[in-house]
Amino acid sequence: MMLTDEQLERYARHIVLKEIGGAGQARLRSADVAVIGAGGIGSPAILYLAAAGIGTIRVIDDDAVALSNLQRQILFGTADVGAPKAEAAMAAVARINPDVKLVPINARIDAGNADLILREADVVLDGCDNFDTRLTVADAAQRLRIPLVSAAVGPFEGQLSTYRGWEADKPCYRCLVGAPQDAPERNCAETGVIGALTGAIGSLAALEVIRALVPFGTDMAGRLLIADLLSMRFRTIDVAKDPGCAVCAIELCAP
Repeated sequence: MMLTDEQLERYARHIVLKEIGGAGQARLRSADVAVIGAGGIGSPAILYLAAAGIGTIRVIDDDAVALSNLQRQILFGTADVGAPKAEAAMAAVARINPDVKLVPINARIDAGNADLILREADVVLDGCDNFDTRLTVADAAQRLRIPLVSAAVGPFEGQLSTYRGWEADKPCYRCLVGAPQDAPERNCAETGVIGALTGAIGSLAALEVIRALVPFGTDMAGRLLIADLLSMRFRTIDVAKDPGCAVCAIELCAP
């Protein structure tokens, strides 16, 4: 994909990076990224992916913008309250970068539609706040062999990893979380969340998506970043493949 003179200027700070360059920027322009949830994590991620020149961003979210979202969901403004999040995201991205095609999907992703929604994606970014949805997305990404960037936040904590569980030495999402009953649900309406934390984790998630498309440095596959904003500590731990993981066993036994 050739870049126009205007695009060369827009993405100049990427192009001068030897890790990205013109070829890498062209790859970003041709990429298709699916973002699950346009909330606290999805909002900054969508903004940075759009600014980076990702060619197509699919936003899957069946929710509408609420006034209580605006404390952290910087993709939206007061005038967007009541509007479908996916469609409000499309309008915001159009203001940021006309190069980017944002496809709004006003639906909840589930086991019945996940493969269809995600099948054309080069990378999936999951920032949703529902554990059942996370499992559905992770299982679909594993079946389709699409890299999954998964990010989550608590009141003052965040975590981030990339999953490519079809690789023999890399864990899938279920290798980390285990069975559904082992991870009780909680949401920010009940526990609260500091708004700027979602911005930091969402931005790091966008970075991992870009890294998955244009490899540079060391990605987070097989590792988990844990951020504790109360003590301002960041640490990375290794995540091993679970030999008892049923999802990985199915993948490894596949012809």
